Amino acid sequence: MTRRSGEAPAPLSPLSTPLRRVRALEKASKLLKRFEDHVFVRYAPRTASNYLRAVGVFVGWLAERGLALPDVRTDDVLAYQMDVFNARKKDGTPYSSAEQLHRLSALKTLYRFLCRRGLLLHDPTAAVEYPRQEQRLPRGVLSLKEARRIVEAPATHTPLGLRDRAVLEVFYATGIRASELANLTTQDVDVEERILRVVRGKGRKDRNVPLTTAAAEALQAYLLEGRPHLPRATRSSLLFLAQRGGRMHTATLNDVVQLWAKKVRIKKKVTCHTLRHTVATHLLKGGADIRHIQALLGHASLSSTQRYTRVEIQDLLQVVKRAHPRGR
Repeated sequence: MTRRSGEAPAPLSPLSTPLRRVRALEKASKLLKRFEDHVFVRYAPRTASNYLRAVGVFVGWLAERGLALPDVRTDDVLAYQMDVFNARKKDGTPYSSAEQLHRLSALKTLYRFLCRRGLLLHDPTAAVEYPRQEQRLPRGVLSLKEARRIVEAPATHTPLGLRDRAVLEVFYATGIRASELANLTTQDVDVEERILRVVRGKGRKDRNVPLTTAAAEALQAYLLEGRPHLPRATRSSLLFLAQRGGRMHTATLNDVVQLWAKKVRIKKKVTCHTLRHTVATHLLKGGADIRHIQALLGHASLSSTQRYTRVEIQDLLQVVKRAHPRGR
């Protein structure tokens, strides 16, 4: 089915809908296979999977309307964008602007690829603008005392205790992403030089990050006394191993962080990303340059790091207490 730009699709009869939906899906599958091969080469596995999932939702939306990927016009993309904006999750809440941005970004990536490869002549997403992003402050940043209590919580007389202490120290020292920490190998750490090498982090970029003395010591203790006693230690190159010797996925790492946060009775919701926000905030308050923090966190854009420069509420309370006539 072909349409002119701006022309609404013809209404479908109940009898024709299933057949047209099948044909639309078959037509899309060949293009999607090419796109799938592309994203898994171009992006990290998690990003590629998220893009394919978002594109799959869009293809299903098109199929319900009897459309295939080549038939899409700008009006269709705008209609889909409006449907996403009005959609609600299972708990009745709307999708965040970040989710809306992700879905549109996946479509733009798809159509740019198809046009560049000569598989399509027209990019219907080219004129569609990204939704405005919500400017939110990082939530649940830990205080200095809270961070120290969590990091020092694991007992270091067991292999798993040594592992957890090293994991927490590395998180708090570097602000590394959970996915990046899960991919670290034993070759990526130099405890003598106190350097950690993040290979193919977000955006498939490598970077070196410094370790604190405490993190380097915790890693050395784990490598010498903890890791050799974990299952499959001699057969795996991964730095951090799960209890049964496999990879520590993001969910597992979050479980470790939350476990020790509860052990020391931290009431805030603490995740791996909480430690990342905490590192940036503490460094900034300690006088670190914003560009150095950007390099440490691996932010591609300085704007991602600049949100930490906003005035902290505790700092604001101190100002009010000192300067307001009734603050004392």
